[in-house]
Amino acid sequence: MTPEEQNERRAELYGLLGELPSRNRPIKAETVSVEDRGTFMIEKLVLDVNGTEPVPAYFVKPPGLRAPAPAILYNHYHGGKYKLGKDELLLAKPAMHMPSYAEALTRLGYCALCLDMWAFGERSTRTELDIFKDMLWQGRVMWGMMVFDSLRGFDYLRSRPEVDADRIGTLGMSMGSTMAWWVAALEPRTKVCVDICCLTDYQAIRDAGLLDGHGVYYFVPGLVRHFTTAQINSLIAPRPHLGLEGNRDKLTPPAGLDRIDAELKQVYGALGHPENWKMLRYNVGHIETPAMRREALAFLQAHL
Repeated sequence: MTPEEQNERRAELYGLLGELPSRNRPIKAETVSVEDRGTFMIEKLVLDVNGTEPVPAYFVKPPGLRAPAPAILYNHYHGGKYKLGKDELLLAKPAMHMPSYAEALTRLGYCALCLDMWAFGERSTRTELDIFKDMLWQGRVMWGMMVFDSLRGFDYLRSRPEVDADRIGTLGMSMGSTMAWWVAALEPRTKVCVDICCLTDYQAIRDAGLLDGHGVYYFVPGLVRHFTTAQINSLIAPRPHLGLEGNRDKLTPPAGLDRIDAELKQVYGALGHPENWKMLRYNVGHIETPAMRREALAFLQAHL
C-alpha cells in the first residue's frame, strides 16, 4: 500500500466514526495544580478539546527537564473501573513489582499525557450506555468521540514546550490498547505504538461468540464491512508497532492473533521494514505481566 493509498484508507476509517467536531479548533488548557512527586512532576489539567465536555487530564514529566523530551500518549483501560480513568497512569502494581507508568516513563526521560475518556474518571457522571444512546441520537459514535479526544490529546502534546513534537508514541492496555492502535493508525505522526492485551480480531470474537466482552463504547456502525483489525493496523506500517498478547485472553482468540500477525508480517515485509512489527504472546489471560512491561519499555527506548 502506498502512502497515498494509506491516506485514503485513513480518511475512510475516520469517516466511519460519526459526526465529529473540528480538529482544527484551538485547544484550551487550564492548569488545576502542579505537584512534585519526587521522581516526577505532575500537572492536573482540564482541556477543552471537543467543545462539548471538559476533559480532565494528567501531564507528567521528569523533574529538572531542560530540553524537549519524547512523550507518550498513555491510554487508560476500562475494566469496569469507571471512577479510575486517568488515575491508572499513577497506579503502581506492587504485587507484581511494577511501578506506575508515570514513574516508569518519566524515569526513562519521557513525558506522558493521560486523558479521562468519556464515562471515566471525573467524566463518570453519566453511564457508558447513557452516553452511547445520547450520542447515537445525535449522529455520533461513542468510540468516535473517544478517539477524537485522544487525537486532540496528541495535538496537545505537540504544543507542549517540554515535548519533542517529532517523538511522540502511544501506549495502553485493554481499552487503552485498542485506543493506541486506532490513534497510531489515524495519526501518521505517531512514531511508535505499543498495545497490551487487546489486539482483537473482529471476526475471531464474532466466531467465538465473545462480543459481550466489550462494552457498547467499542462498536462502530458498519466497521466490519470496511475494515478488519489487521487492515486498520496496516495503516501504522511501516512505523514501529509492538503487540503484547495473552494466549488465554478471551478478548484475543488465538486464531485472530495468528491472522493479524501473519497479515502484518506480510505488510511490513512488503514495505521493507519487517523488523518494525513484533507480536509477543504469553500463556496468560487479560493481564500485563512484568515480562510484558520490560518488553514495552525496551521497545519504546529502541524506537523513540
